[in-house]
Amino acid sequence: MTTSLLPPILPALWLCGSLAAAAPAALAEHREFEATLHAPFQSGPVQQRRFLLDFAYPGLEQAGIVDWRVTLEAPGGRVLLRWQGQTALKGPAVSVPVPWSGRIGRAPAPGGIYRVRLHAALRGEPHEVVEQDWEIAVGAPPAPRLPRFEPLPRATSTPGAAPAPAALPYTVYLGNLHSQTNHSDGGAELAACKGAQPPQSARHGPEAAFAYARERGLDILVASEHNHMYDGSETGAPQADAAAARALYQSGLAAADAFSAAHPGFLALYGMEWGVINNGGHINIFDSRELLGWETNARGELMADTLTARGDYASLYTLMRERGWVGQFNHPAQTGQFIVNGVALGYTRDGDEAMALCEVMNSTAFSTNVTETETRRSQFEAACNRLLEAGYHLAFSSNQDNHCANWGASYTNRTAVLIPNGVALTRASFVEALKARRVFATMDRESQLVLTANGRLMGERFTNRGPLTLVANFASTGGRKVASVALMEGMPGRGGTVTRLSSSATTTIVPAPGAHFYYARITQDDGNVLWSAPVWVTQE
Repeated sequence: MTTSLLPPILPALWLCGSLAAAAPAALAEHREFEATLHAPFQSGPVQQRRFLLDFAYPGLEQAGIVDWRVTLEAPGGRVLLRWQGQTALKGPAVSVPVPWSGRIGRAPAPGGIYRVRLHAALRGEPHEVVEQDWEIAVGAPPAPRLPRFEPLPRATSTPGAAPAPAALPYTVYLGNLHSQTNHSDGGAELAACKGAQPPQSARHGPEAAFAYARERGLDILVASEHNHMYDGSETGAPQADAAAARALYQSGLAAADAFSAAHPGFLALYGMEWGVINNGGHINIFDSRELLGWETNARGELMADTLTARGDYASLYTLMRERGWVGQFNHPAQTGQFIVNGVALGYTRDGDEAMALCEVMNSTAFSTNVTETETRRSQFEAACNRLLEAGYHLAFSSNQDNHCANWGASYTNRTAVLIPNGVALTRASFVEALKARRVFATMDRESQLVLTANGRLMGERFTNRGPLTLVANFASTGGRKVASVALMEGMPGRGGTVTRLSSSATTTIVPAPGAHFYYARITQDDGNVLWSAPVWVTQE
């Protein structure tokens, strides 16, 4: 018997979690609806398990209602079970348990890889909608067959060690490309960190962040400060000193340069997180030596080096292309963000050239976890896919958005950057790798995923004739196995839906004529996920 033969069973679960006590008001910049789904991948010999929904809205000024729905999908995508409910939200956070018996109707669920999907919306707020999904294992499904793949050398493994014969000629560097310090609204001591800090009020600055991340084994840390907080506020300070704001940004750049020079093999980067959440969207700019902004003080002085209009993403992309800068879409929402000509996630050619990364997963921004075990994790694959379908050429990244003093320590996720063997890790080689999209996103710092297409490396764009062989190359130095493989296919500029092409790690097809992109997603036997960068193929 297979699950595809079972009729959908739709019980309703109406639960309301206990509300936490009120916390100090959060910064307006972080007043957004947050919803995460924790779905344990394995359950042991008894298949029953408990899913956990976490809802939060930092600084919520009046009570709200979260309408949520959780579905369990069989292998193949058919909805088998549905839970739904309403949850009152009037404190900083609330958790809702969703128990599952491990059964479909009266029968135990057959073995296989299932998908648990969350849809949550804050009532009355059309843009406050969150969707995310995770795979779970039921029983002991057979492991997929994988090609032999020697892991690429890690920068911190064995210095000077020769790569394995026939290995790809790259070294993997692991980084956290999204974090804050006390130059904006981060950097608080863990014991006092309840959320974002008033700008420039916390204890720890960029130097402390770089030292902490290096001590925790990271190769790269980006301090990406909110560009509109250099006046010491988040909404504007009429008496602020414009020269001091510009000098603070330059001091951050100097601190990163000095730390990198003093610690070869570690790359400290300082940049900005441009934009606002409300009717906006956050973009990391990794390599700008100019502070961009739109705020002025009472004397009309710009609180930045270069004027950029708030919310004007098309003009920002043009400036980035002209300057040669590279960017990342941070925690993208599917609606209401990155609007160009009235279109959310809108495409421009300048943006396509400037934007290289899409943050596909991060651990919660206000985590105080230092054991890499944070369970509140958000996934943005659906929004990244919409950007890919719009025409953007983006690799996936996975970061932590740390606002507390635990840079890179809240979970095991990393962004992996491939630098040619023998080339030093520098700002220039990092930017070159991002522009080539030689990047993969991983929730496990000990695992690697590299996609090739007819021997061409992920990130490449090429024209193809005849068959196309896609290979998802996986390696784990931590002993993890693969539970599920998905080779995904989409069409740039179509604005459609990315679909699963194959569940095999090696797949040969003859694409239809025209433009396509493909990427690999792998779920490990512990539930951690890896995403390769896409390849872009024009089939003749």
